[in-house]
Amino acid sequence: MVLRRIISGLILSVLIVSQTAIAQDFGIEEEQILLTGAERMNAYLPMLKDKRVGLLINQTSVVGDGLVLLPDTLIARGVNVVKIFAPEHGFRGKAEAGENVSDAVDSKTGLPVVSLYGKTKKPTQQHLADIDILIYDIQDVGCRFYTYISTMQYAMEACAAYGKTFMILDRPNPNGFYVDGPVLDKSLKSFVGMQPIPVVYGMTAGEYAQMLKEEQWFTGASKLDLKVVQCEGYDHNTKYNLPVNPSPNLRTMAAIYCYPSLCLFEGTDISVGRGTNTPFQCFGHPYFKEKTVWGFMPNVPDKGPEPKHAAKTCYGLMIATTAQDAGMTIGSSFRLSYLIKAYNWFPPEKRDEFFNNFFEKLAGTKELRKQIQQEWSEADIKATWKKDIEAFKKVRKKYLLYTDFE
Repeated sequence: MVLRRIISGLILSVLIVSQTAIAQDFGIEEEQILLTGAERMNAYLPMLKDKRVGLLINQTSVVGDGLVLLPDTLIARGVNVVKIFAPEHGFRGKAEAGENVSDAVDSKTGLPVVSLYGKTKKPTQQHLADIDILIYDIQDVGCRFYTYISTMQYAMEACAAYGKTFMILDRPNPNGFYVDGPVLDKSLKSFVGMQPIPVVYGMTAGEYAQMLKEEQWFTGASKLDLKVVQCEGYDHNTKYNLPVNPSPNLRTMAAIYCYPSLCLFEGTDISVGRGTNTPFQCFGHPYFKEKTVWGFMPNVPDKGPEPKHAAKTCYGLMIATTAQDAGMTIGSSFRLSYLIKAYNWFPPEKRDEFFNNFFEKLAGTKELRKQIQQEWSEADIKATWKKDIEAFKKVRKKYLLYTDFE
């Protein structure tokens, strides 16, 4: 054990040198030193001394260029880690979207793993009974409907209720350089949208957690002992390359940049390439054969849910093959043009099949479906969001920990 700690310490001293943020994805040759909160161990290890620690983490919870998982890092440093909590997709990030994840035991550390994406979405008093501090360290992509921030809020509520400290090891937001999209109508609150924020809200997990607490957006918020370990070398102009895929179908930076604009297709009959090598970089449907020659065929998986139109050729558009392509086609904007095009390509006699019941929850508004059906332009639709977005930006400013993009 002693030898293991010495070796791990030597490795970490080399690994925790820097995290590189490269802006060349958007055609900018720029490089800067960046440290995530997890890599700033001197800032938080003293607070963990003699504490029982729980970790709300997944496969993105890594330290240094060697991508050492946080539990291994902390255990090697003598921290008393007693339990792991896992969000959607599980601790190892293998489960597909919406797939229930069961409790388990981590084979490497022997630690119990409590799933927060199955029967239970909020830690119980029993789950937290043997914990003093719950650490959240998960890489997000900065979209309201990406469920990690919903899991984070539930964990914050539980810690507030049961007197536990909640610590966030902050990470950059790869879509943190703009704010756009409809602000959630509170009547549509769900696990894919819990608070009145835009689709793209331009905040890190640490910044957003401060907003949740100070705006008292959850029960007992004023009681929560919240600590945020900030990143170094990050600001909201940074184009951050994720070292680990945040979920099974966000495999490239192109997909991460396209995701905010293409995810609304999940509330329609349109495929976004699940079951192919380029999910969330394209869209298509078997009905579009007369509209375009480019196509793809979603594969039938060996296990897990079957993607839309599996084993059928979907004709459509490839939005971006590289991150630089995404910068040119998406830029700093939540794009509706693809959704509008797909609706217009759909056969008029079949348009009652286009939207499904999930669409309003993803969009966060009851108006967007109607506006598209009534053939509003993208510019006219987005103009209806402007007032709410500006109001959100004023609140957002109060909680920023890093220099803004404006």
